[in-house]
Amino acid sequence: MAKKKISTSTDLISYYMEYTLEHNAAPKSVYIFAKKYNFQEEIFYKYFGNFDALKQTIFKTFFDNTITLLEKSDDYKSYESRNQLLSFYYSFFELLTANRSYVVYALEDNKNNLTKSKSLKGLKHSFTKYIESLNIPLLEIKQETLDKIQNTTLKETAWLQLSLTMKYWLKDTSPSFEKTDVFIEKSVNTSFDILNTKPIKSIIDLGKFLYKDKTFNN
Repeated sequence: MAKKKISTSTDLISYYMEYTLEHNAAPKSVYIFAKKYNFQEEIFYKYFGNFDALKQTIFKTFFDNTITLLEKSDDYKSYESRNQLLSFYYSFFELLTANRSYVVYALEDNKNNLTKSKSLKGLKHSFTKYIESLNIPLLEIKQETLDKIQNTTLKETAWLQLSLTMKYWLKDTSPSFEKTDVFIEKSVNTSFDILNTKPIKSIIDLGKFLYKDKTFNN
């Protein structure tokens, strides 16, 4: 039988996601994986050093596809940073939902603390660079060291927020994940209001939502 032609890393990603969902487990080795899909083992190493690198690339690819989609929109380009970030969240979670079975499987081991998930390492790197590119207005601090600390804190806080939102989405059982959409709106708006030093109303609003919502409290 002729070996399959692997044109891009996306082909390997598709095969890997299919394999894990069909077997509820990762391939035991690259050899077994290559044999299953009938391609030369060396092709795998052209794109990835191991399965961990492939798994990280999957979530980075979700991010890259989201950005590619957003950048095709003239409306997105005209938005201020708050609405750009909201647009990112909604589009990113639509993509996660389209691949929910794999995402749930991949994050199962760290579902209670996604910041520890190795699979999200590539996503974190890309997302924090994206946050930096938004030029989110910060408090004016005329001191270089404090400015650097503030920028680092912003990126780490934004990553924590995305991780918490993913955790919420994993537990969400509402139709079309409507509660996750509400959570996104309230949490992003709250974070921007805090940066603008007008937090009280938004924090109370988010707090009421989380207090009443069983998804977050389970």
